[in-house]
Amino acid sequence: MKYTVYVLYSSTFGKHYTGYTSDLTNRLLSHNHFGKDWTARYRPWVLIYSKEFITQQEAMVYEKWLKSGVGRDFIRKIAH
Repeated sequence: MKYTVYVLYSSTFGKHYTGYTSDLTNRLLSHNHFGKDWTARYRPWVLIYSKEFITQQEAMVYEKWLKSGVGRDFIRKIAH
């Protein structure tokens, strides 16, 4: 099984969301159509970045890095 770390962007609200999943297609549907969590308030979301990993641990470490100061700077530099 592969794991994907992803970054979403809401142009309506200027918000980013970073997460990881083993099923990116269904996770994007959840963020944009089905969920009632934090991300539901800032729809619609557009995928601006993703990176695949072999293990869940690798994905979790990378997600944590993206949520750090250096990682947030990296996200800001992605064209979106």
